[in-house]
Amino acid sequence: MVKATENLTEIGAWIRERLDAKNHARERALSTSRETIRFCANSIRAVHRAEFEEATLLRAEADTRHRELKAGLVDFPEIYFAGYVQDAQKEFAEASLTYAIVKGEPLPHPQELDVEAAAYLNGLAEAIGEMRRQVLDVLRAGDIVRAEEILDLMDEVYYSLVTFDYPDAVTGGLRRNTDMVRGVLERTRGDLTLALSQRSLEKALEATRQALAGGQ
Repeated sequence: MVKATENLTEIGAWIRERLDAKNHARERALSTSRETIRFCANSIRAVHRAEFEEATLLRAEADTRHRELKAGLVDFPEIYFAGYVQDAQKEFAEASLTYAIVKGEPLPHPQELDVEAAAYLNGLAEAIGEMRRQVLDVLRAGDIVRAEEILDLMDEVYYSLVTFDYPDAVTGGLRRNTDMVRGVLERTRGDLTLALSQRSLEKALEATRQALAGGQ
C-alpha cells in the first residue's frame, strides 16, 4: 500500500521553488518600483526648474524601469496588482503628463505610457496639482496670460476627471485625488484673481501718476 505522504518531499520542493521565485519577484518589484518613483520625482523637479533635457533623461530612466517592473511580474499577477506597481505607474504618468503640460505638448495616451487606466487618471490628477506651482511661478514672472492658460487647462481636466464616477476599487481612489484637484483649482483661481486685481490697480495708479505729471 502506498503511503499518502510518499511524495510529500517532491511536493514540498515544488512549492518551495515556486515561493522562492515569487518572493524574488516581489523583492525585485519593490526595488524597481522605488527606483521608478525616485526618477519620476526628480524629473518633475527638473521640469519646474525648466531643465527639460534633464527631465527627459530622468523620465526615460523611469520608463525603462516601470516597463521592466511590468515584464518581471507576468507570472505573478497577484504581485502586479498588490498596489506598489500601480503607484509606480501613477508616478510615471504624472511625470510624463507634467512634462507635456508645461511644454504645451499633447497629453500622452495611457497606451503610449504602458500604464493602467486608473494609474493614468490618478497621475493626471496629481499632475494638475503640480500645475499650481507652475501658475505661481509664471505669476511671479508677470506672465498673466500663461497663468490663465494653465488655469483653463486645470479646469478642463478637473471637469473630465469628475465624469469617471466609478467605485474606488476600480479607479484606485480617484475620487480623493479629484477632490484634491478641486481644492487646488479653487486656491489657484483665487491667486490669479488677486494678481489680476493687483495689476489693474497698478495700471490705474500709473495712469493717475501720468495724468498728474502731465497736468503740472
